[in-house]
Amino acid sequence: MNIHRREFLKIAALALTSAATARASYEYGSRVEATWPLVEQVQVPLKNLPTALDGYKIVQLSDIHLHPFTQIEFVQEIVALVNNLKPNLVVLTGDYVLQQADSIFELAPVLARLKADAGVFVSLGNHDWWTNVAVVKQGFSEVGLMVLQNKGVTLGTGRARLYLAGLDDGWSGHPDLKVTLADAPAQIPIIMLMHEPDFADTLANDGRISLQLSGHTHGGQVRLPGVGALILPHLGRKYASGLYRVKEMWLYTNRGIGVVGPPVRFNCRPEITELILMGL
Repeated sequence: MNIHRREFLKIAALALTSAATARASYEYGSRVEATWPLVEQVQVPLKNLPTALDGYKIVQLSDIHLHPFTQIEFVQEIVALVNNLKPNLVVLTGDYVLQQADSIFELAPVLARLKADAGVFVSLGNHDWWTNVAVVKQGFSEVGLMVLQNKGVTLGTGRARLYLAGLDDGWSGHPDLKVTLADAPAQIPIIMLMHEPDFADTLANDGRISLQLSGHTHGGQVRLPGVGALILPHLGRKYASGLYRVKEMWLYTNRGIGVVGPPVRFNCRPEITELILMGL
């Protein structure tokens, strides 16, 4: 009887310890790491990069998912951090809202405070479609931010030019690469905004795209040492986080700013990406 009692107490103690550890981990993941942004600086060597654009700085944000977990005060902090980096260009790669498209009317004016020499450009993600893509686009239009939905724009002047393009969301939208690159000049670098990173296998076949910038995965949100991401989404399972070489094209997958449920991050801090373009 005493042996049974000792075993019971041992099991109970282990259960309480495990419960306490789980609670502490959740508190850390939701209250600390999920609101602890990290600036990741990445150098990307590009062919045909004009000499005048060597060192060109692109800052990427993705997957803000405003409300109910991500709050506007955190986004304001992110905007201040980005502006301190003094980027040449800022790109936003989709999923601005989570549950309500109307959240864009609170978010877009804050994102409009982002400052960059060449401006701030937007592409769309699956959650923007799943809520109401027309409302999301309206929110950006009202604050003067350009949505690149199957279109592009030439940035720079003279020989110091690059082409920035944005495809529609690949999961729920209607991406059209032919239309998107129809006006792209020859022999200048093309930077492609595409929410889902796994489209890199298709886009790399085109041969004209120098760099694809994506989000969507959140890096998995929870990454265990020696294991990696526990869960990754559709079209984000191959290129989960960081810089990849896909044939002759570079791909960078940003871990995002916000979260989806459960609203925790572990070993996967919110990311501001500072991409420095380098000539070869």
